[in-house]
Amino acid sequence: QVQLVESGGGLVQAGGSLRLSCAASGRSFSRYTMGWFRQAPGKEREFVAAINTNGGSINYLDSVKGRFTISRDNAKNTVYLQMNGLKPEDTAVYYCAAETHWPQVASTTAGLYDYWGQGTQVTVSS
Repeated sequence: QVQLVESGGGLVQAGGSLRLSCAASGRSFSRYTMGWFRQAPGKEREFVAAINTNGGSINYLDSVKGRFTISRDNAKNTVYLQMNGLKPEDTAVYYCAAETHWPQVASTTAGLYDYWGQGTQVTVSS
């Protein structure tokens, strides 16, 4: 079992920045692709960003490219999402997830992820 705990959410004005963190339990973090997803009220969960085990493969949702940066620190069992230039449409609950079967692929499909955190709320005011 892998436990994921997100932190760093909050309320920020449009144009501001937040840095989300996701700490993972266990000794196998470096073997997992890690992803960030989000879900806004009344909408389906959507992919935001993913990073493979060594950071050599990274994918982003088109609307966050150039504004968000995903990174990981395998020594700290932590994945990060730096969010700059936030917009009201970025408002959502953000979830981190671990994918354990395809370590070289930064998967964008939620159904491929095996473990999920509880989520952290990000609210961007206009």
